[in-house]
Amino acid sequence: MAVKGHLTYKNAGVDIVRGDRLVSIIKPAAKGTYIPGVISGIGGFGASFSARFKGLKDPVLVSSTDGVGTKLKVAFMADRHSTVGIDLVAMCVNDVVTTGARPLFFLDYFAAARLDVKKAASVIGGIARGCKEAGCALVGGETAEMPGIYGPGEYDLAGFAVGVVDRAKLIDGRHITRGDSIIGLESSGLHSNGYSLARKLFFEKLKLKVTDRPLGFKKSVGAELLTPTRIYVKAALEASRLFRVKGIAHITGGGLTENIPRVLKPGVKAIIYKGAWARPAIFRYIQSRGNVPEAEMLRTFNCGIGLVMVVKNRDEAGIIKKLESIGERPRPIGVIEKRKAAEGAVEFRE
Repeated sequence: MAVKGHLTYKNAGVDIVRGDRLVSIIKPAAKGTYIPGVISGIGGFGASFSARFKGLKDPVLVSSTDGVGTKLKVAFMADRHSTVGIDLVAMCVNDVVTTGARPLFFLDYFAAARLDVKKAASVIGGIARGCKEAGCALVGGETAEMPGIYGPGEYDLAGFAVGVVDRAKLIDGRHITRGDSIIGLESSGLHSNGYSLARKLFFEKLKLKVTDRPLGFKKSVGAELLTPTRIYVKAALEASRLFRVKGIAHITGGGLTENIPRVLKPGVKAIIYKGAWARPAIFRYIQSRGNVPEAEMLRTFNCGIGLVMVVKNRDEAGIIKKLESIGERPRPIGVIEKRKAAEGAVEFRE
């Protein structure tokens, strides 16, 4: 038996017209990110980028993909959507730049039960701002309406970045050796990791609202938790252009404990001095009010250090001076030592 009336894609929950409106809104923002190399971007079936890289003898492409995680839940609660796009770009390009690669282009995936054009445009506007800061082009993406998959007012994000580096300048940690120095670059807060724990503490255990401002906070809980992830592209590329950077670790999920070993070869370990930087208030609050063990903090959150560089000891002062000149606040946070068979790859000292 046939249904009464006409069955259309729109009354099934997907409005193609809304999607077309969004594309027309975001095109100017995307074009504002274009860099030399872009051949075609948003609007076609695929984006084109020139594979000719001036000055590179043996170009190597580096790619990364990521999302924003449950930080999106805070954006829904606060109804603030202009910064999570920056997070999305940061999580991808910060991974790419750990190899010494310069990010070239970025694509995003935005999915919701029902497309809210204003909200989606705000999110993608943040993506465009992140791309501008990272020096890469927003060349395309996908917007999907999927009724029944997401709850009302919710959406999900994923991103994909591609960069390039000359093989001779590829940073992979293989040359890290005993006596090297470890420099940490400050984070802006939680970045995009540990939000399941943070949300459980703030909104379930402490019963706080996104508009509440706990003692010691300079802004509301919502504003603090939605502070965007820092983009370290400029800092990492400048340091590696002028000095020999042996290894770079992006401190994401797994914290300092799990991410630093990803750039260490067998036989060496990182000694991290926890007193070398001031842990931001939000981490101290989470630890004290949530009774979170120190080891759990260090393997869940960045604890105030968003990017780690391993460099020659004799270059440490020069790199710190250069990074300070471009607005960074680098901290000498540790050294590389010889690692015995039974020892872990990271050792924390007071």
